Amino acid sequence: MREERQFYINGKWTDPIDGKDFPVIDPSTEEPCATISLGGQADAEAAIAAAKSAFASWSLSTKQERLDLLRSILDVYTRNSDAMGEAISREMGAPIDMAKASQSGSGTEHIQDFINTLEAFEFEGEKRPGTPNDRMLREPIGVCSLITPWNWPMNQITLKVIPAIAAGCTMVLKPSEQSPLSGILFSQIMHEAGVPAGVYNMVNGDGLGVGTVLSGHPDVDMVSFTGSTRAGIAISKNAADTIKRVSLELGGKGANIVFADADEKAVKRGVLHCFNNSGQSCNAPTRMLVERSRYDEAVDQARETAEKMSVDLASKPGRHIGPVVNETQYNKIQGMIEAGIKEGARLVAGGIGRPEGLNRGFFVRPTVFADCNSGMTVMREEIFGPVLSMMPFDDEEEAIAIANDTPYGLTNYVQTQDGARANRVARRLRSGMVDINGMFRSSPSPFGGYKQSGNGREGGKWGLEEYLEIKAIGGWTPGQ
Repeated sequence: MREERQFYINGKWTDPIDGKDFPVIDPSTEEPCATISLGGQADAEAAIAAAKSAFASWSLSTKQERLDLLRSILDVYTRNSDAMGEAISREMGAPIDMAKASQSGSGTEHIQDFINTLEAFEFEGEKRPGTPNDRMLREPIGVCSLITPWNWPMNQITLKVIPAIAAGCTMVLKPSEQSPLSGILFSQIMHEAGVPAGVYNMVNGDGLGVGTVLSGHPDVDMVSFTGSTRAGIAISKNAADTIKRVSLELGGKGANIVFADADEKAVKRGVLHCFNNSGQSCNAPTRMLVERSRYDEAVDQARETAEKMSVDLASKPGRHIGPVVNETQYNKIQGMIEAGIKEGARLVAGGIGRPEGLNRGFFVRPTVFADCNSGMTVMREEIFGPVLSMMPFDDEEEAIAIANDTPYGLTNYVQTQDGARANRVARRLRSGMVDINGMFRSSPSPFGGYKQSGNGREGGKWGLEEYLEIKAIGGWTPGQ
């Protein structure tokens, strides 16, 4: 079993000051696969101090110096991509082929995208006609606390760390204690790539311990958090006393609106997307709303798709879904399925317990509920497991009303061959993102939500601007 107790602070691997051992559990076997240390206040403060000290010089680095560093990071990351996939698969249960291609691959994609973004980005400019002595500067916001989730570790780490570096910020990363092995490997990559001491720091810990220090410390200028809405509220309150910037990417309860004229693969596509990553994605289309004339057919298609889905060990190659991340998550999902049954939703696939042949590990049966209504728990609460809830609608207005009847607003989906209707509905959906007919947004597009799905955006120039302050100068001497 691996022992990974050290933290990465000020360019060195250091022993914990306030550490306590924490087992990393392989969700396929329920057995420990590594031991890390959860840090305490002194560890977090040491990392913050290192980041604060490094900011004076790194904030003055040139765009070319930052580009050179990002290219070095990309080179080392690419060489370690398979190892990253293996770490993610082991720690949080993503099937190995998916972990290497999508989980680890998302990191490669985001690093390259931010290189492209930085190449085209201007930190100085925006003179208005007739005002030659005005100047607008975009400057790094300062020391950043980056708190990332377990479900897409590299996707979220690279969406935070890389733009922070590109902006000239320094940072402390706290990966989820449920998926820390990928964060440790990423820190090794950063060290090998030559990140200057103190610019990037990493401390493992839980939310109540290290997370609380990172979100409330007066020397931290910004917190970027991805996780539950409940935790996002707590972080916002803790950060309020120091008036720091808080960027949040939180939960979701995406609606997938399937009109009667949707293409023949729309329902299957929606089910597979909902169950991808064992349903552990904040942007999963977990509410399928189907026009009534096609509803019965859609329920049959969803049931058939779920029943054909294979569930197996994360270590096995092939197309299947793996376990959910841990026992707590497994028990929560079982409770949600029970609630759906008790509240009168019609169970058409899956249900309580593990899939047949899997007596160990946190495996969940791919589950489909039909005949739901908007008041049911399975339609209102984020389940974060392979559970789909279906409901009919009669017309466009009703579909939009049902889709928007949620405290969340991350991603919604529209399926129709009527382009004008697709655009019209997309405009009226209260969410930060909308995907139409399986056409996903390009990776540099902004990722983020409305309402209780958070604030701020990640990805592309929008993600870079999150880490910048605007300075307006009058009396600037042109050409100097």
